[in-house]
Amino acid sequence: MQVGLPATAPVPGASGVMPAPGASVAPPAPLLRIRGLRKAFGATEVLKGIDLEVAERELVFIIGPSGSGKSTLLRCCNRLEEPSAGEVWFEGRNILATGTDLNAMRRRIGMVFQSFNLYPHLNARDNVALALVHVLKQPRDQAHALALEALRKVGLGDRGEALPGELSGGQQQRVAIARALALEPAIVLFDEPTSALDPELVGSVLAVLRELRSAGMTMMVVSHEMGFARSAADTVVFMDGGRIVEQGPPARIFGADAQPRVREFVAAIEHR
Repeated sequence: MQVGLPATAPVPGASGVMPAPGASVAPPAPLLRIRGLRKAFGATEVLKGIDLEVAERELVFIIGPSGSGKSTLLRCCNRLEEPSAGEVWFEGRNILATGTDLNAMRRRIGMVFQSFNLYPHLNARDNVALALVHVLKQPRDQAHALALEALRKVGLGDRGEALPGELSGGQQQRVAIARALALEPAIVLFDEPTSALDPELVGSVLAVLRELRSAGMTMMVVSHEMGFARSAADTVVFMDGGRIVEQGPPARIFGADAQPRVREFVAAIEHR
């Protein structure tokens, strides 16, 4: 599997002039910035003021116990859930603002769910091409070509004609990833992408995530795959009770200096 993203060139400053070597340059703005995010379902507040930034090409891995708000946080990032308060800024725009084009925004913020959500009567190629044809209004031949390219990126270039029922769970999840990639998103959100898979099928999906990380795809991943988080994440975020308890590089979150609640959770997950 090879996943390729275009290389980036040095970016000039606001004046359009390249900074001199050694000059102080302001860091780029985060691709995704969340401020004071809250979400309540009736009287139950699930998110209690989340502040989080995701830089371009960063892999942010979110861990925590069930019910801590991890999936709700992801779903608020592309307005599958409407936040109760706060701000979500993406590519310099507040996506919670009135008049936001939700379809255009969601093309840039891809999402992969724990359930594959594939149409059983469509083959893998047509499942991937569906949004290209009906949302982006691309000609069918062009959409099919792009869909097959996306399938090649996840190691399924030879299974375009296969129906979902003819694929393993891991292969179906990779089709779902290809469907998200075909829209050329700037960031992909993964909500427990391996939780519905048999243990022997998890590795194939994690291999795709590693390829995407190597290619520079920006990702937020909710998962209990601690080994992957240790080896692949740039930032690990621990949530509990609707709040971010701690965040930082894997060496800190999985190290002896992590907060006691974080160490307790990691130990329970890794020894079950």
